[in-house]
Amino acid sequence: MAARILLLEDDLSLSEIIEEFLIDEGYEVYLCTNAKEALELAYEKHFDVWILDVKVPLGDGFSLLKELRDCGKQTPAIFMTSLNTTEDLKEGYNAGCDDYIRKPFELAELSIRIQALLKRAFSHKNEDYEDLGNGFKFSFTSQILYHFDKALTLPSKEIKLLSLLLKNKNNFLSTERIFEELWEYDEEPSELSLRAYIKNLRKILGKEKIINQRGRGYCYG
Repeated sequence: MAARILLLEDDLSLSEIIEEFLIDEGYEVYLCTNAKEALELAYEKHFDVWILDVKVPLGDGFSLLKELRDCGKQTPAIFMTSLNTTEDLKEGYNAGCDDYIRKPFELAELSIRIQALLKRAFSHKNEDYEDLGNGFKFSFTSQILYHFDKALTLPSKEIKLLSLLLKNKNNFLSTERIFEELWEYDEEPSELSLRAYIKNLRKILGKEKIINQRGRGYCYG
């Protein structure tokens, strides 16, 4: 089955060129020329990749993607735009994009980026995930915390702690048990470090996610 692509581009000449190229590459393409139409289609149908222009009628690509991400949609997204400042790039990634290609570009480059996203998405499907809400998910397979499919860089012990808490979800783990699981035999366990890891995980995931009770330890619930 051909991968399905949502293409948002209001320049009719450019959109026809891209659409024809993607069809020739073997993709099923749905073309939209305004943000409202693209939003409706994104909710209505499943897509494997969204390719979004930013400056379009009836909205803009940044706001469109942010709304979709806020609603839990995690389809890989590429912004293609003539906006080329660092601030534009930052806004695009903050909105939740997976890639950002500046106009003008070679069609072959767009194809390479699409293939990379599809390959990444396929590999993610084979991983064992825990959905943590608010766009967060944890892969037990790769031991990576994702936020809207973007891997977050955390200290190794912090990742191990999160994994341990999730594997024992809704059950309290004593400090001694956590020390045994996280610290090597030749390391000195540190309660201060453990508290720092807990504090940072709460900051990322939400304070209410990790519960602490005196005498019982910590619990993800």
